[in-house]
Amino acid sequence: MTTERRSAQLEVRAKGRRLEGYAALFGHEARIGTFTETIRAGAFSGSLNRDVLALVDHDPSRVLARTKSGTLRLGEDSRGLAFDLDIPETSHGRDVLALAERGDLGGMSFGFTVPEGGDHWEGERRELRNVTLHEISVVLAWPAYDGTVVHARSALTALGARLALARRYLELLRA
Repeated sequence: MTTERRSAQLEVRAKGRRLEGYAALFGHEARIGTFTETIRAGAFSGSLNRDVLALVDHDPSRVLARTKSGTLRLGEDSRGLAFDLDIPETSHGRDVLALAERGDLGGMSFGFTVPEGGDHWEGERRELRNVTLHEISVVLAWPAYDGTVVHARSALTALGARLALARRYLELLRA
């Protein structure tokens, strides 16, 4: 199985030395190359008892937290894959926290594989129904999924303006 990665501009809040928010949203369409993809509610349920890492930009040398140690907590609700992670006192941890507090994070992402029968195709539309989650990542630049919001709780107003500019910039690049 090939590991796939998906990113999204999602809600992320800095709370002290913690980040919380959503790594993936259910039912939101994303254009991935030549096809459109959505994630069905419950797609991550089989992975919630696995050891899942929280990384910076999918880089395994920049670990922020992991479920095995209890520094990363994951759960599904009606909205999506929720996370809560403790930021380490490391250089990349401090960088991520500073960017989150300023509202400068690009979004969240997740790395996964799809087991046999875990997705459903209808023409150029793919629905992820069951995935094996390996990691979630804080994305410092631009995520792949559109239409969601990223914010640090202390910078909501400034972030809204930044996100609008970033979306316009991405639309220009895609045109």
